[in-house]
Amino acid sequence: MPYFSRLILLLFCLMVLVESRKPKKRRWTGQLETSKPSHLYKKNPDMTKIRQGKPQPLLRVDDHDFTMRPAFGGPAIPVGVDVQVESLDSISEVDMDFTMTLYLRHYWKDERLAFPSASNKSMTFDGRLVKKIWVPDVFFVHSKRSFIHDTTTDNIMLRVFPDGQVLYSMRITVTAMCNMDFSHFPLDSQTCSLELESYAYTDEDLMLYWKNGDESLKTDEKISLSQFLIQKFHTTSRLAFYSSTGWYNRLYINFTLRRHIFFFLLQTYFPATLMVMLSWVSFWIDRRAVPARVSLGITTVLTMSTIITGVNASMPRVSYIKAVDIYLWVSFVFVFLSVLEYAAVNYLTTVQERKERKLQEKFPCMCGMLHSRTMMLDGSYSESEANSLAGYPRSHILTEEERQDKIVVHLALSNESSSSRKKGFLKGQVGLRIFQNTHAIDKYSRLIFPASYIFFNLIYWSVFA
Repeated sequence: MPYFSRLILLLFCLMVLVESRKPKKRRWTGQLETSKPSHLYKKNPDMTKIRQGKPQPLLRVDDHDFTMRPAFGGPAIPVGVDVQVESLDSISEVDMDFTMTLYLRHYWKDERLAFPSASNKSMTFDGRLVKKIWVPDVFFVHSKRSFIHDTTTDNIMLRVFPDGQVLYSMRITVTAMCNMDFSHFPLDSQTCSLELESYAYTDEDLMLYWKNGDESLKTDEKISLSQFLIQKFHTTSRLAFYSSTGWYNRLYINFTLRRHIFFFLLQTYFPATLMVMLSWVSFWIDRRAVPARVSLGITTVLTMSTIITGVNASMPRVSYIKAVDIYLWVSFVFVFLSVLEYAAVNYLTTVQERKERKLQEKFPCMCGMLHSRTMMLDGSYSESEANSLAGYPRSHILTEEERQDKIVVHLALSNESSSSRKKGFLKGQVGLRIFQNTHAIDKYSRLIFPASYIFFNLIYWSVFA
């Protein structure tokens, strides 16, 4: 048994020895192996990965407390500001605000950011460094909405010079309030302002000023608005006082806008004028054409109401009268008076016809006279006029009491000689005949209405234009 175990152990050792002497198989790499010098297999060292110790940063941000302003405890730090207006996007009369896109730049000196430089070149950073250092806390007074553009990255630039001078620039769109006066609308000019101020630092800690005076504000020459003409951009500055915190430096970007009138001439003034002129057409229509004159008057009144409603819908609900309100409401009054004029004509026509029917019933014989004429039956008619009634019964001649009534009997006028004799008396009764003859009301309206409206337009445009 021991012999057998020794034999198995010997065979195992022989097998291991044979396997160890066999050549090892090499993996195929698809390339022919050639003999190369052994020194080429040695890899050259990468010098970029060799560090000669930890480098020292140029800006020692971690060595200072940037929660405090520069020169804390000393005089106020001056911060210069300049602005480049990129676009004036919109002006809203309803919300009383405007939207502007601009480049806002700040200039100040922070010796904590100074660094040595042989070439005196500045270093430029993006918005990531802004969160680590002190920057002015400028905000827009009376701002409703504002944001910093972030496409494709945050539009923030920080440039630091070797002596510690800092340039901080950002691209902002802001919507701010603008107090507008619409008393002369749409013949008005509006002055709006964008106000900048430090939120936390008073004038004792931070002095905010325009870096180059009026030259600190630059605008793009292509800026334009559909309804306004931009007349002027200028800058101002003053101190603002808050009872709780104190005095602050405040900068103003002022711009004046003048409204284009042509749009409102086409949309408001011309339609209103045409409606007034259209209402005058009824003066030339026959007074008996009731449907035509009534429908024309109602149409013009409703159209004027629609124009007034449309203008007020696009305007803020102010408590004072605007210039356009004066024009539209005066035009509405003219249109409404033309409707009342026909109502008066129609009423007087009805009264006149009623009186004529009564006279015809009272004097039926006169309706058959061949040579009809107008006669004043007041006891003063001539002998020839009396002879003309000789063939008629006595009962048809007026009594003394009836002659005292001085009634004018209107018959068809065909005898010119008789009417000429009565001309002097008829001149004294002009006022009465205007109301008795409804055609006269229309004739006078054809002159009075246009003349009054032209006179109103002359006064309106001389005052507001």
